[in-house]
Amino acid sequence: MVKKVENTDLGAAAALAALLWPEHTPQELAALLIQQKANGAQCFVLYQQDEPAGFAQCSLRRDYVEGTASSPVGYLEGLFVKEEYRRRGGAKALLAACEQWAREQGCTEFASDCELANCASQRFHRSAGFREANRIVCFAKKL
Repeated sequence: MVKKVENTDLGAAAALAALLWPEHTPQELAALLIQQKANGAQCFVLYQQDEPAGFAQCSLRRDYVEGTASSPVGYLEGLFVKEEYRRRGGAKALLAACEQWAREQGCTEFASDCELANCASQRFHRSAGFREANRIVCFAKKL
C-alpha cells in the first residue's frame, strides 16, 4: 500500500530517507520534508503489512529540466525501498503515485536523475519507461 505522507507517517518517511541520504539524520530530513511539502513537494510511503518499506519524494520543477519541453515538470527527487522488499513492485508503485500526483498538478511530463555510477537506478528508470535525456559531469572548485 502506498500512502501520501501525513504527520503520522513523517517519522517513517524520514527514517527511510536517511537510508537513502545517510549524510543526514532522520530529524534533519523530517524538518526538510516538512519544509519541502510547504513549498509544493509531496512524499509517499510504501507499507508492506503495516511495515514502512519504502518512500518516494517528488516535486514540481519550473526551471529548465533536461529533456522536457513543458513547465512545470513533475520530478522524482528520491526513491528508496528497503532491500528485503525490493523486486516486489514497490518502487514502481511509489513512482506511479508520484506520477499521478504530478498529473493532478497539471504536469504533462515527469523527469528524474541519478548518479552516473548508479547502474541499478538507471536500470529501474529504463524499466519504468524513462528515456535517457543526457549525461553530464559536474565540476566545482573553491574560490
